[in-house]
Amino acid sequence: MLKSCLLALSLLIVAGNILGQHPLDEVDIHAPFVPTAHPVIDAMLKLAHTKKTDVVYDLGCGDGRIVIAAAKRYGTHGVGIDINPERIREANANARREGVQDLVRFEERNVYDADLREATIVMLYMLPEINLKLQPKLRRELKPGARIVSHAFDMGSWKPSKRKDLEGERIFLWKIPRRFWPFRSGSAV
Repeated sequence: MLKSCLLALSLLIVAGNILGQHPLDEVDIHAPFVPTAHPVIDAMLKLAHTKKTDVVYDLGCGDGRIVIAAAKRYGTHGVGIDINPERIREANANARREGVQDLVRFEERNVYDADLREATIVMLYMLPEINLKLQPKLRRELKPGARIVSHAFDMGSWKPSKRKDLEGERIFLWKIPRRFWPFRSGSAV
C-alpha cells in the first residue's frame, strides 16, 4: 500500500510539473496520511529506547497513534504535529478515548514551524524530501542524546545509528551527537 501511495504522489508531482506548476523544490510537499501499523509503532518505540522521562514528538502525527501508544505503554508525554485540522480532531478524540489526554497534546501547524527543543524523541513517517528538508531543523533544535526515528525513509547522507527491518518495513534511528549541538547553518559539523 505504501508503494502505491508513493507512486500516486510521484505521478501527481510529475503531472504538476508538466502542467507548468512550480518545480518540486519550490513547493511545500505534504505527506499523505498513511497510518503506521501497530507492530511498527512498537518497534519504533523500542528502537528509540523510550522511557517515561522522554518527550515524544510525532511530526505529521495523523490520528495521533504514535504519541498515544508511547503515553499508554511508557507513560511519556507527547506532542503530535499535523497540518490537517481533521487529523488533529481525530487525534484528540483518540487520546480521550485511550485516557491519555493529560499526557499528550496535538498542534495544528506546519512541521517546519514546530518548536522541537523539548523533544527527546522525534518520530517521522514522511516522504524522503521532507526528511531531508527537516534535517537541519532537527540538528539545530534537538539536544545531544535526542533520538530521531523514521519509518520507511532515511535522511540521505546522514547515516543512521541503527536500522531495523520488520516484515518488509524499514525503521531508522539517529542520535543527536554533541558535535551537532548547537548546530548553526553554514557551520561545519
